[in-house]
Amino acid sequence: MARVCFTPHLRRYFDLPDAWEVDADDVATVVRRLDEQWPGLGFYITDERGHLRKHVAIWVDGQQVRDRERLQDAVAAGSDVHILQALSGG
Repeated sequence: MARVCFTPHLRRYFDLPDAWEVDADDVATVVRRLDEQWPGLGFYITDERGHLRKHVAIWVDGQQVRDRERLQDAVAAGSDVHILQALSGG
Protein backbone atom coordinates (compact mmCIF):
# COMPACT_ATOMS: atom_id res chain seq x y z
CA MET A 1 0.00 0.00 0.00
CA ALA A 2 1.17 3.50 -0.81
CA ARG A 3 0.80 6.28 1.72
CA VAL A 4 -0.86 9.47 0.42
CA CYS A 5 -0.21 12.66 2.40
CA PHE A 6 -2.42 15.74 2.09
CA THR A 7 -1.76 19.43 2.73
CA PRO A 8 -3.79 21.25 5.39
CA HIS A 9 -5.58 23.09 2.56
CA LEU A 10 -6.88 19.85 1.03
CA ARG A 11 -7.74 18.43 4.44
CA ARG A 12 -9.81 21.50 5.25
CA TYR A 13 -11.86 21.41 2.03
CA PHE A 14 -12.37 17.66 1.80
CA ASP A 15 -12.21 16.58 5.47
CA LEU A 16 -9.24 14.30 4.76
CA PRO A 17 -6.97 12.56 7.24
CA ASP A 18 -3.30 13.57 7.46
CA ALA A 19 -2.46 10.45 5.42
CA TRP A 20 -4.32 7.61 3.73
CA GLU A 21 -3.18 4.23 2.41
CA VAL A 22 -4.13 3.05 -1.05
CA ASP A 23 -3.33 0.09 -3.28
CA ALA A 24 -2.25 1.56 -6.64
CA ASP A 25 0.47 1.04 -9.24
CA ASP A 26 0.40 4.51 -10.81
CA VAL A 27 -0.67 8.07 -10.02
CA ALA A 28 -3.83 7.81 -12.17
CA THR A 29 -5.05 4.96 -9.98
CA VAL A 30 -4.28 6.94 -6.83
CA VAL A 31 -6.42 9.82 -8.14
CA ARG A 32 -9.27 7.46 -9.09
CA ARG A 33 -9.23 5.81 -5.66
CA LEU A 34 -9.18 9.22 -3.96
CA ASP A 35 -12.22 10.31 -5.94
CA GLU A 36 -14.04 7.09 -5.04
CA GLN A 37 -13.36 7.72 -1.34
CA TRP A 38 -13.94 11.51 -1.43
CA PRO A 39 -16.14 12.45 -4.40
CA GLY A 40 -14.95 15.64 -6.07
CA LEU A 41 -11.35 15.34 -4.92
CA GLY A 42 -10.26 13.80 -8.23
CA PHE A 43 -11.73 16.72 -10.15
CA TYR A 44 -10.04 19.17 -7.78
CA ILE A 45 -6.69 17.53 -8.63
CA THR A 46 -7.29 16.90 -12.34
CA ASP A 47 -9.19 18.72 -15.07
CA GLU A 48 -12.00 17.42 -17.28
CA ARG A 49 -9.44 15.57 -19.46
CA GLY A 50 -7.84 13.88 -16.46
CA HIS A 51 -4.67 16.00 -16.67
CA LEU A 52 -3.08 17.28 -13.49
CA ARG A 53 -4.23 20.84 -12.88
CA LYS A 54 -1.69 23.62 -13.37
CA HIS A 55 -1.52 24.58 -9.70
CA VAL A 56 -1.42 21.06 -8.24
CA ALA A 57 1.80 19.11 -7.71
CA ILE A 58 2.15 15.43 -6.89
CA TRP A 59 5.39 13.93 -5.64
CA VAL A 60 6.10 10.19 -5.42
CA ASP A 61 9.02 9.14 -3.24
CA GLY A 62 10.60 12.58 -3.45
CA GLN A 63 10.26 12.92 -7.24
CA GLN A 64 7.80 15.30 -8.86
CA VAL A 65 5.35 13.58 -11.21
CA ARG A 66 6.55 13.99 -14.80
CA ASP A 67 3.52 12.70 -16.68
CA ARG A 68 0.99 15.45 -15.94
CA GLU A 69 -1.36 14.29 -18.70
CA ARG A 70 -1.76 10.51 -18.32
CA LEU A 71 -0.49 10.28 -14.71
CA GLN A 72 1.38 7.07 -15.47
CA ASP A 73 4.25 7.68 -13.01
CA ALA A 74 4.75 4.49 -11.02
CA VAL A 75 3.60 4.06 -7.44
CA ALA A 76 4.93 1.07 -5.51
CA ALA A 77 3.90 -0.60 -2.28
CA GLY A 78 5.47 1.53 0.43
CA SER A 79 5.65 4.67 -1.74
CA ASP A 80 4.99 8.07 -0.21
CA VAL A 81 2.72 10.22 -2.37
CA HIS A 82 2.34 13.92 -1.53
CA ILE A 83 -0.42 16.02 -3.09
CA LEU A 84 -0.14 19.78 -2.75
CA GLN A 85 -0.95 23.07 -4.36
CA ALA A 86 1.92 24.42 -6.44
CA LEU A 87 2.92 28.01 -5.76
CA SER A 88 3.28 30.50 -8.56
CA GLY A 89 3.63 34.21 -8.97
CA GLY A 90 6.22 36.70 -7.90
